[in-house]
Amino acid sequence: MSQSDNQRSEEETRAGYVTFVGRPNAGKSTLLNHLVGEHLSIVTPKAQTTLQRVTGILTLDQDQLIFLDTPGILEARDLLQRAMLGAAHEALNEADVVVLVVDTTTPPRDRETESLMAALQETSAPVLAALNKVDSASVEAVEAWAGWIAENLGIEPYRIAAINGDGTVELLGAMREALPAGPLLYPEDQLATDTVRFFVAELIRETIFEQFHQEIPYSVFCQVGEFREAQEPLYVQVDVYVERKSQKGMLIGKKGAAIRSVGEAARKKIETFLERRVYLELWVKPLRSWRKNRAHLRDLGFRLPPNDEA
Repeated sequence: MSQSDNQRSEEETRAGYVTFVGRPNAGKSTLLNHLVGEHLSIVTPKAQTTLQRVTGILTLDQDQLIFLDTPGILEARDLLQRAMLGAAHEALNEADVVVLVVDTTTPPRDRETESLMAALQETSAPVLAALNKVDSASVEAVEAWAGWIAENLGIEPYRIAAINGDGTVELLGAMREALPAGPLLYPEDQLATDTVRFFVAELIRETIFEQFHQEIPYSVFCQVGEFREAQEPLYVQVDVYVERKSQKGMLIGKKGAAIRSVGEAARKKIETFLERRVYLELWVKPLRSWRKNRAHLRDLGFRLPPNDEA
């Protein structure tokens, strides 16, 4: 292929990183899943479900969007939350396009909007805004957010309901228009960059969020120990870490009933995701105060901000 053909090919295609940013529980993960058409990012009604960034890829005609779903922008209270905030800021720095996603079921509050504006000031990428959950929000709250975005960002927001896709076609069109010209960055049929092990562990953590309340879901982290792909059914052993021994007992339950319930529900999700039969074993292990321990967090795969690495 000649150099002119290469140049023409690059001019015809557009590709880039589209970072979703917002407060916890704004609906960023739901939006990612809807756009990609796969359950890549776990979703629960509880805030702060997303601990690490998740990548989803959508290729349409000559355009490729690499979506980065980030942990919610929040005031960090422990080392884990600082790592989460660091992941969000890192994704902002990589962005070719930024999509601010806000939950319109509550009106804008000064503390929340200040943290969002501080985050957006870190990027030079074009910013789009999505007013999410408009199907269940009051007109007053939606208009309050629209006014705040117009005043502070100088743009017209898109009104969407990520849970059913309302308004997302127009938003997706705007994302595509904002992409930089260039070659596709991934094969056209690739949907994600994370490993299968990552998604399996996340589906288990999602199930724990669904079946437990209060402190337990936020004290849990899941990591695949064994993954015997050649075995039928597929054998998967997962370590389920908790912060204290007392939480281990609560998660296991009387005669193992609670962890069996988690395992059964999670296995069905994993089988649907992988499209094959799965034999799942969950081993609950205390990992003392892992949310606050640098060594534990590094071992679990979290990247700490530079000033927290020591």
